[in-house]
Amino acid sequence: MLSDFSYVSVVIFIAMNVMFVLALILKNNSIIDIFWGIGFVIVACSLAIQIDSLNFTQILFGIFLLAWAIRLSLHIFLRNKGHAEDFRYANWRKTWKYFILRSYFQVFMLQGLMMLIISLPVLAVYNSGFEGKIVFIIIGSLIFISGFLMETLADYQLKRFRNNPENKGHIIKSGLWKYSRHPNYFGEALLWWGLWIISLPVTLWYISILSPIVITLLLRYVSGVPMLEEKYRNHPEWEAYCNETPVFVLWVRKK
Repeated sequence: MLSDFSYVSVVIFIAMNVMFVLALILKNNSIIDIFWGIGFVIVACSLAIQIDSLNFTQILFGIFLLAWAIRLSLHIFLRNKGHAEDFRYANWRKTWKYFILRSYFQVFMLQGLMMLIISLPVLAVYNSGFEGKIVFIIIGSLIFISGFLMETLADYQLKRFRNNPENKGHIIKSGLWKYSRHPNYFGEALLWWGLWIISLPVTLWYISILSPIVITLLLRYVSGVPMLEEKYRNHPEWEAYCNETPVFVLWVRKK
């Protein structure tokens, strides 16, 4: 697995450098968000081509990963199409000194490092000696599907809400958004826990568990929830929405 880790590190490094150059040409760092899901498919494919014959778990895992990546990348592409650079990157472009250098390390290389860590279950599954266990496949698949459907439905509900002119200036409080302020991020974290469970049993499970832990912490405390919470902090409906709706986990409602 160590050799695969080194191999994948090089694959991700090359991919992130290509995306960095493309971002410079387009003057838009938002493309890294579109590439995020595709990057994991590239990792999986680079490992799978080294295996003579894929087993059932590896095929199922690949289908799950591909479905997630296509859905997420297409969603972000359509959301960003015709719009300026995402507010996070646009703000950094205005405030960062040595923007190009900082973008390389703090956006592209940092996301490459996160991709490498989060890819640990992918490395485990596409290890040539990996054999899945039915109990972990079933449990992990159910959790992945739940998270995938949750994220997909939440994104659809938000898009439909924003496309309605009557909702302009308002915050969505219906559907899954009634039970969480960020149900799409919760679904994203959940599906990665499912993928990790599918990768069990693996000898270094105590290392591969870093994958769902890191993505959950990133979404909840770093690049997901906090940035959007700050963006809407001064919205007139925000305080009331926060008082009645949990921030992340669905159905855990505040008293």
